[in-house]
Amino acid sequence: EVQLVESGGGLVQAGGSLTLSCTVSGFSFSEYAIGWFRQAPGKEREGVSCFRSSTGSTHYLDSVNGRFTFSRDSAKNTVYLQMNSLQPEDTAVYYCAADTLPILCPVSKEYDYWGQGTQVTVSS
Repeated sequence: EVQLVESGGGLVQAGGSLTLSCTVSGFSFSEYAIGWFRQAPGKEREGVSCFRSSTGSTHYLDSVNGRFTFSRDSAKNTVYLQMNSLQPEDTAVYYCAADTLPILCPVSKEYDYWGQGTQVTVSS
């Protein structure tokens, strides 16, 4: 059974930083896409950052590019999202997702496996 477990969310003031973690178990494919998504109240879920294994490329949503950094620790089966210079508009539930199709990154949200989400709240 594939499981993704996020952690690291919380409340932070504008300009602050948080690091989200996503530990993956039961997923051992050589080719994959893995990424972070977020959903704010009343808005659609959007892709924040993702990694495509087939090209080794990492992609970012324009509004977070330069502020957020995606990283991986294969030995720990964990991916991270370092978020700096957080703004109130970054407030959302953040989800980690994975799929066996690398091409999903960055064009699709139709990942097969999702975590439960972690709340990030940025106060002004």
